[in-house]
Amino acid sequence: MADFFTADWPAPANVRAICTTRAGGESKAPFDSLNLGSHVQDDPASVRSNRAILQATIGARPVFLQQVHGVAVAQLDALTLDGTQADACATALPGVACTIMVADCLPVLFTNRAGTQVAAAHAGWRGLVAGVLEQTYQCFMPKIHINSAQAAPKNIANDIIAWLGPCIGPRAFEVGAQVHAAFVAARAQDAEHFTLQRDGKYLANLSALAKSRLLALGVSQIYGNDGSDAWCTVANASRFFSHRRDAARLGSTGRMAACIWLE
Repeated sequence: MADFFTADWPAPANVRAICTTRAGGESKAPFDSLNLGSHVQDDPASVRSNRAILQATIGARPVFLQQVHGVAVAQLDALTLDGTQADACATALPGVACTIMVADCLPVLFTNRAGTQVAAAHAGWRGLVAGVLEQTYQCFMPKIHINSAQAAPKNIANDIIAWLGPCIGPRAFEVGAQVHAAFVAARAQDAEHFTLQRDGKYLANLSALAKSRLLALGVSQIYGNDGSDAWCTVANASRFFSHRRDAARLGSTGRMAACIWLE
């Protein structure tokens, strides 16, 4: 049976958001069982079946991106093809699910309080440093004509709600000095979300780094992942896929999906 969990946040009633786990699909080990990634050496027929299970369960069409750890944001409609290269997506159309696949990286889902638009971002460390959350945030800015004197509302950030899904936790995400340096070069205050280890490496708090960027944008309504072990993909092998935990040991691993859509 599929083990989806819904985002616990004060989104409008017409906004739906879920994150899958590894349970409830047809894939064999090490992709057992609800692997949704078509690029991880799983049997293609199993992946198609798993994606059909997801679509039937949520009642909307999930659009699967080709994620490349960048900052491009795809505007989705009913004709958007799976495999569109982007690391974030947005839509104002019902029945189309913004979908981010993860197996340690952080999925971040967005909506506005009116329930007229949704978006999703794939926030691994490279995407965070490069600004994928900031680019996704721009999707909610009103479209202003270049010659118009109208200014964007200063309270636009207050209209946005964000939810952070499961990711590699702060006790498991060991990174090298170059990753620490990349974050600190972009934003000095990010140093507080790293813990130096004796070997010169660092433990990084990915969800806290994402939350810090959202707060800097003025987005204060942030829910979901609080950095505790319950949200850690590495620590919960029976529930979550984890590239860091399983790829070297098992040869590969599956992908989960965080989806948000309008009904």
